[in-house]
Amino acid sequence: MPDHAPTLTNAIRTHRIWGQLSAPARQRLAESLSLRSVAAGEPLEIGDEHAAALHWLVSGTLALQDEQGQPVVTLQAGDFMGTAGQPAVASARAQTDCQVAGIDAALVEALREDSAAVAFLLPSPSAAVLVKPRDRHSAEPALNLMTAPVRSLVKRSPITLPPHTPISEAARVMSEQRVSSVLIVEQEHLFGLVTDRDLRNRVLAVGLDPSRPVADITTLAPLTIDVQNPAFDALLLMARHNIHHVPVLDGQRIVGMITATDVTEQHSTSAVYLAGEVYKQTTVEGLQAASTRIKRLQQSLANAQASAYSSGHIITAITDALTSRLLQLAESQLGPAPIDYVWVAAGSQARNEQTAKSDQDNCMVLDDSYDEALHGAYFKALAQFVCDGLDACGYIYCPGEMMAMTDTWRQPRRRWAEYFARWTSAPDPKSLMLTCVFFDLRAVHGNGALLDDLRRDVLQRTKGNSIFLAYMVGNALQHQPPLGMFKGISAIRSGEHKGTVDLKHTGVVPIVDMARVHALAGGHEAVNTHDRLVSAAAGGSISEQSARDLREALEFLAFTRIQHQARQISAGQAPDNFLPLDDISNFERTQLKDAFTVVQSLQNVLGNRYQAGRF
Repeated sequence: MPDHAPTLTNAIRTHRIWGQLSAPARQRLAESLSLRSVAAGEPLEIGDEHAAALHWLVSGTLALQDEQGQPVVTLQAGDFMGTAGQPAVASARAQTDCQVAGIDAALVEALREDSAAVAFLLPSPSAAVLVKPRDRHSAEPALNLMTAPVRSLVKRSPITLPPHTPISEAARVMSEQRVSSVLIVEQEHLFGLVTDRDLRNRVLAVGLDPSRPVADITTLAPLTIDVQNPAFDALLLMARHNIHHVPVLDGQRIVGMITATDVTEQHSTSAVYLAGEVYKQTTVEGLQAASTRIKRLQQSLANAQASAYSSGHIITAITDALTSRLLQLAESQLGPAPIDYVWVAAGSQARNEQTAKSDQDNCMVLDDSYDEALHGAYFKALAQFVCDGLDACGYIYCPGEMMAMTDTWRQPRRRWAEYFARWTSAPDPKSLMLTCVFFDLRAVHGNGALLDDLRRDVLQRTKGNSIFLAYMVGNALQHQPPLGMFKGISAIRSGEHKGTVDLKHTGVVPIVDMARVHALAGGHEAVNTHDRLVSAAAGGSISEQSARDLREALEFLAFTRIQHQARQISAGQAPDNFLPLDDISNFERTQLKDAFTVVQSLQNVLGNRYQAGRF
């Protein structure tokens, strides 16, 4: 056994995953390992001479980067790195002195066979993914993105200047303080923001006199974030609005500034940079090229064990960015819109639950001053341009033509109000289907107030509408989990997908449908399924325990779906929703059955509640 065996033996025994092994398996692992040291700042070379299925970072911190040199994830002591099937990772460099141990594929498989827990927590060599040795539901990229507050990203006190400061003085302060932005403050209130980009584009590029006051180049009323918000909210704010600097406030008090670098250095996603690339494009072809990176982004999130909730929000933020940029390009060709409108996402995009495999569901709500003769041709051309562009970017046309390019779904607000009034008062099968699609709506671009007013009107119609809700429940119960008579998982028996389960339509969709019913019944404005279940529990329409069970089942099923798609992408296959049962361990199969059982049980509860007139 090597000289470092006592240190390795202890590290193995106390490791979250290795500690699950039997004593003989831990001994075998210790005897097979040899440590390599990598000095801080040096690259980790993983050539043929160091070939391994898995690399274990025993001590230190190691930064992984993509092909553009952007950070993907920072590994901490105890983490793993695969060496194949990882297009998101191009290089690795030690941030501190590191010790790394390689483990060959045969030993990895033997260790997986030793313990069901290890088989679940440790990636198969064929998957070659990054693994954070923590509970999956709390394992966010690098830090816990959902629970770490924005405060944790603020590195220094705010650098502030009054509006009358000369531009040259602002540039000097930024240089001395080594910051890329400065906050402009008047009477202790945030007035605006100046970045190094403003100095380049608004001063040097146009020859502006640097003795002018900095107020002349300030971005007024910048988007801000509260110090208590989750750090994840900062990432989404930057990705959706193509900004790289966000002032942090505590109420009205200025706390500091965070940048895209602060977020991406600490969290394993390049979503902010990808969104920035989207907004730089000036052609549909450019957007099409940028959109090819979405699958790689999903792989990166899957490799970092990001939750389905956060992955859905991040992937959807890029779809929003593509949509907004297409609308901007369309308006640059067609001219400004003659009246107010709002482009509205429907379905999974509206719920912030998209994956790399998505079609498009969208519509347009126009101002009530809309006149077909005056405005019809413009908005038809605008919608066609955007829907065609989304299709070119991989979001295929909706098979049911529920898109803004279809005349029916591009209407003034008053017509949309008529639609919902008819659907909720006479709920035939088509009306129920349309309600399911168009109740899940979210403004993406334009005058969001047009949608806000409409949604409030709809919720007033559905809240307590027992007849309509009973029909909605019946419609929701059409999607059943794949459980057999004796509660075993019932795989598809024939056809192209024989031996698989449909994680979307028999797993995720039943939960989405139940959450929608609760939102309609309680008049809750939340659109995301997880958030609807939280609101429903708070409003008393479902018990706290049942809501928690459904959220856990949703997270597990959606997470499993994302991981399945990431494996397909790594293998060069088109992602789908059909999980082969032979591809998962008995431990995973048990968890899958438990999730399906929770869904079926709560479907039964909901069905019984709305039977025989008991509302």
